[in-house]
Amino acid sequence: MNTMTAAPSPFSPADRPQLGLRERKKIKTREAIRTATYALVKEQGYDATTIEQIAERAEVSPSTVFRYFPTKEDIVITDEFDPIIMEELRARPADEPWMVTLRHVMQKAIKYGMKEDEETSRLRTHLMVQVPAVRSRMMESMSVTGNMLCEAIAERTGRDPESLEVRVYAMSLVGGLLETSLYWAENGHREDFSGLVDRTMDVLEHGLSE
Repeated sequence: MNTMTAAPSPFSPADRPQLGLRERKKIKTREAIRTATYALVKEQGYDATTIEQIAERAEVSPSTVFRYFPTKEDIVITDEFDPIIMEELRARPADEPWMVTLRHVMQKAIKYGMKEDEETSRLRTHLMVQVPAVRSRMMESMSVTGNMLCEAIAERTGRDPESLEVRVYAMSLVGGLLETSLYWAENGHREDFSGLVDRTMDVLEHGLSE
């Protein structure tokens, strides 16, 4: 059987020593559920994959799956990166230009979050394009990431995180990255994703240049 794993990368919080044993176990359980889901989807398709099958493959109960992921779509769209990305943003020099910081952190996330397991990244973005429920749930979840970015931007700039300008900027970034992922999948994953993200950063920084 050809299984698809969602192995932790150096960017994953699962192996970070400052986390307690209980939190590390929770993260590994989530990773096991995701790994089971990706493998089943690859074998039989998204619609045919049930929570009961995922639970059996991950060796947990269906109630455990629902405790970690309210819906099947959440298993696909949820990862452990948001809090770590926020930490990386906050760890950059305070006087570093904001776009330099963003480019550095996004490329680091791509390097460790995608290239360690590009097959899973391809499947995940493919599902975002092909399954309306997955894409809809992803769009709903964008507000969570956007709120976290608002806090990081406010800390760097001294602006109010609830201000219109900060909220628009944060959601422009989140929305831009979502569209980049969709574009990558819609075009057969042929282009280098890190290069597409650089193009996205260019648009955010300079607009539609001539």
